[in-house]
Amino acid sequence: MWIERIARWVRYLALAPLLLLSGCSTQGFWLFDPKGPMAHADLYYMIIDVAVMLSIVGITALMIVWFMWRYRKSHGKGKYDPKWTHSSAIEVVVWGIPIIAVGFLSYYTVQGTYALNPYDPTVIKGHAAAGGEPLEVDVITTDWRWLFVYPKYHIASVNELVVPAHTPVHFRLTSTSVTNDFFIPQLVGMIDVMPGMRTKSALLANHVGEYQGFSADYSGAGFSWMQFRTKAVTAEQFQQWTQRIQASPRRLSYAAFEEYAKPYIDVSGKPEYFSGVQDGLFDHILGEVMNGKVWPIPMAMTENMVDYMKEQNARTAN
Repeated sequence: MWIERIARWVRYLALAPLLLLSGCSTQGFWLFDPKGPMAHADLYYMIIDVAVMLSIVGITALMIVWFMWRYRKSHGKGKYDPKWTHSSAIEVVVWGIPIIAVGFLSYYTVQGTYALNPYDPTVIKGHAAAGGEPLEVDVITTDWRWLFVYPKYHIASVNELVVPAHTPVHFRLTSTSVTNDFFIPQLVGMIDVMPGMRTKSALLANHVGEYQGFSADYSGAGFSWMQFRTKAVTAEQFQQWTQRIQASPRRLSYAAFEEYAKPYIDVSGKPEYFSGVQDGLFDHILGEVMNGKVWPIPMAMTENMVDYMKEQNARTAN
């Protein structure tokens, strides 16, 4: 596919100077290595936008250079005409090119809006029948961790999102505190996750593999470790994973969530698992936050992070 070839060359060109300077890896260029239709479409429309803008800027720059060369004083091609008032050719160029560019971009903007609409992305609609029944996942962000709830299986995972490849995944997202951005560059673009609000998103992974997800919106002192692993596995592996989590002794009722949602230092990003998740937990949390529920940050987390980390580690060990 031509979009993949262009993305590969763009990645190589962007990466070359950094490789020469620091020997860095390609992990910083996830946007140019999409592994799902949402990310593919995102890259496709981004390349179109950049190409149109670069073509306008490039042509303008070339014309400036050409004018400077052709009409320089020593060349003798310039002609002084004090009575000049109008040029139809210039009018066509000055108005025609912007109109064509805006019309072209408008067409693809409308297409991209429908294709990448997080509430109803048409780019993955055709995969619903081929990939089986879509998977529903509720995403809840706290300070500073990600909780993924699988209502159908009554399980939940912390800092680890596991999905079956080639199957549409539909998300409902909310936050218990500040706004975060849900972002998996190789699978789906970013979307705001806000307290007291429910947003939606969707993705589909075309390849089995592990991808990096993270918050793309600054959310306080723990923002640096607010990341999560996204694993796209086979259908059989996903069933085995859900069965293993269903055997976990830890339960997640709203009372247990009250303790979990407290601000927590989690630099290791170690995943945690819950079984027996309370029905309607997402809606209950959303309603509580809308009614003013907060989980305040203890002073220890801003004045003495090390001591508070030791306290949290001891609590977890017990």
